[in-house]
Amino acid sequence: MNRPQLDGAGLGLRREHMLPLMAEVPDAIDFFEISPENYIDLGGKKARDFRWFTERFPFVAHGLSLSIGAPDPLDEAFLLRIKDFMTEHQIRLYTEHLSYCTGQGHLYDLFPMPFTEEAVHYVAARIRRAQDILERHIAIENASYYAASPISDLDELDFIRAVIEEADCWLHLDVNNIYVNSVNHHYDAEQFLRGLPGERIVYCHVAGHDHDRPDLIIDSHGQPVIDPVWQLLETAYEQFGLFPTLLERDFNIPPLAELVKEVEHIADLQEQWLARNLKKSA
Repeated sequence: MNRPQLDGAGLGLRREHMLPLMAEVPDAIDFFEISPENYIDLGGKKARDFRWFTERFPFVAHGLSLSIGAPDPLDEAFLLRIKDFMTEHQIRLYTEHLSYCTGQGHLYDLFPMPFTEEAVHYVAARIRRAQDILERHIAIENASYYAASPISDLDELDFIRAVIEEADCWLHLDVNNIYVNSVNHHYDAEQFLRGLPGERIVYCHVAGHDHDRPDLIIDSHGQPVIDPVWQLLETAYEQFGLFPTLLERDFNIPPLAELVKEVEHIADLQEQWLARNLKKSA
């Protein structure tokens, strides 16, 4: 598989930040991410503003509604629209969650699949079909979840590995989701991380979360990234090498300057990794 031409540190493009970014994009930002559902039908000035960015910067499309693990039929008409959208804007990568969000209609949340052999075969076939329609490999994100299906006969890590292998797709790593699940489901985050198929990692999210209770974390993307999640990102670089990494912030949006500081921290971690490895090879 040819990896998408993407590297460095990125930020999710928010409409409230478009004007200041059009005036000056900070050096730390190498690329942007959007949810295609929010941009695919734009017209007028909003479409022109979006085009301003896609003509100048690499983009990733991180989907919200394909519902790759759902019992409903795969939305092939939507995938054809995504294909045209990606071609029009030269978007480098499409990613989706390893979960589902529909069941005879949209459920407006992401729900975990049962971790079973049957589910592996089912979702892998749907990913392969999506890739055939898009005529490109996609990346599947390890998802956060709060209650595992009682019929699961695999653990989460084995399920992810089996799906990616059978689907022959990329892995969209989310280190915050690993941390959230490790607290909520009582496992070692670094051990889980090291068990992932590193050769399939093509893209990464880092994000913040909210504490509902001491033993329950909500994957809100509404707070700054905390130190244990930054440490997990460093561990991922040490274990697997560098990959493009994006700061994900969807709620409680602060001023752009605050977000840029976190993007700069991603860039600093990447530069530190490069310096260490250049020293080792000298």
